[in-house]
Amino acid sequence: MRAFEKLPAQFQNDSVKAYYDILSKRQGSIILKRVFDIIVSLILLVFLIIPIAVISILIKVNSPGPVLFKQKRVTTYGRIFKIYKFRTMVVNAESLGSKVTTKNDARVTSIGKTLRKFRLDELPQIFNVIGGSMSFVGTRPEVQKYVDLYEDEYYATLLLPAGITSLTSIKFKDEENLLSAIVDTEKIDETYVKTILPQKMEYNLQYTKEFGFLSDIKIMFKTVKEVIS
Repeated sequence: MRAFEKLPAQFQNDSVKAYYDILSKRQGSIILKRVFDIIVSLILLVFLIIPIAVISILIKVNSPGPVLFKQKRVTTYGRIFKIYKFRTMVVNAESLGSKVTTKNDARVTSIGKTLRKFRLDELPQIFNVIGGSMSFVGTRPEVQKYVDLYEDEYYATLLLPAGITSLTSIKFKDEENLLSAIVDTEKIDETYVKTILPQKMEYNLQYTKEFGFLSDIKIMFKTVKEVIS
């Protein structure tokens, strides 16, 4: 881990220090986590390359625009990276509404609905994992707009790499439904920041405090179970 004194200024507060001290004693699990990410992602890529190719073709046929959706997100120590997803919405969707998606969002394409339902839109993130900007398990990365509104303690969730899945992802698998009744874009953002984000952060902080390699494996199995069910 990076020395606490060398972390960005917003990280250097007592709340984050408490989590930092816990994680600094689990360096072995952090190293094992990265080794696991590299080995498993490379193995999975062999099996996923054909499904990824097929989905790419279907997206291209279904609607005009690029196959991949790329967006700047925030990961370890506040570093900015580009997250990769299969495009499930119309081109320029971000300029047509909120940065969070609601149920029955008109911006979602027909094939996008299926991809989102089974989380297949997340498959390209395997390249983020290989590159080191993400891990299989960790706090889902937010856009800078929301990170700028973090309370001091929330920055502790950025002491570890962002993840494809997490305990929060499982608990909030129906997040789109929670925002479905709101029409106004500004209200959607306000509700997300003031109501949903704090609830999600409770689970993210719990994960950070209880982090361990075996707990990551359990969350991965829980995620697979949720997708199948």
